[in-house]
Amino acid sequence: GINAEYMGASFTMSRLDCFSEKHGMGARARRRKLKRPELTEEQKQEVKESFDLFDADKSGKIDYHELKVAMRALGFDVQKQEVMKIIQEHDREGAGTVSYFDFVEIMTEKILARDPDEEIFKAFQLFDHDQTGKISAKNLRRVARELGESLSEDEIQAMVDEFDKDEDGEINEEEFFAIMKGTNIW
Repeated sequence: GINAEYMGASFTMSRLDCFSEKHGMGARARRRKLKRPELTEEQKQEVKESFDLFDADKSGKIDYHELKVAMRALGFDVQKQEVMKIIQEHDREGAGTVSYFDFVEIMTEKILARDPDEEIFKAFQLFDHDQTGKISAKNLRRVARELGESLSEDEIQAMVDEFDKDEDGEINEEEFFAIMKGTNIW
């Protein structure tokens, strides 16, 4: 099954894994910023996968329980009242369901409204399972294992070494934020 905490951690692992590839801010990217914000292709795919996973009968609609679990899988821990309100606002047929189209609209709004720093901090906490304020090779190994990623000890140590700017053998919160924001802190 899908695990909400680790969907975000999976993204973070892939971000760590491919961080060294620089993504420039060319003219095309600057123009895109002027448009209405949109989900990335990866985010769109996650929304689709979440809906498809919980649309068990493949009807193109999900009910209250499926909506709540699908939203949780995308990292939104919603209360009963909020789910009921969403269904009330989007249930065109009075069947107590939300269509795929509406689900995409709802989740796009929620995902774009997230505070990036808060999301990065939550991801940091997922890695820092032992709450030391730092991410060790042991922490990375645990998350990789839980995500089904097979990384060698050398690959894990290389990730720590690449991002450990203060050379204390671990990735602190500032270093992690720099990784996730694609900035160079030194």
